[in-house]
Amino acid sequence: MNYAARLYRQVHPGWVREGRITSQVFHPTPKDRGFLSVYDGDQITAAESWQHYTEVLGLMSAGVVAVTPAECSQHQIGVVPDPRDLFPEHTLLDFTGLTGNQVRRAARHLGRAANNRGWLFGPVNV
Repeated sequence: MNYAARLYRQVHPGWVREGRITSQVFHPTPKDRGFLSVYDGDQITAAESWQHYTEVLGLMSAGVVAVTPAECSQHQIGVVPDPRDLFPEHTLLDFTGLTGNQVRRAARHLGRAANNRGWLFGPVNV
């Protein structure tokens, strides 16, 4: 994977405040078990990732933001390709080696990076 590739993250409508994402977009919850799903931007566009997420998977997304592997590596977040049937672009952000404070700090950093980059698709219905 290209170190400057965009890793597209879908944004739940509840994670948007005044048109900007909250750091919750990049903060794994207990059900995530330390991993967050993203789309590998070297294989799919932001619009295509949103369409797949909302139409094929049937999930809610207000739009798409992105971070890069380089930004993830600054906080020791691994980027792991995880292709699945009919979903070859699936990639995981691996937070499993981080403490709670490190996860919070990394989520804020990635949220700022994504907000600075801006929406790559959407926002939709926010």
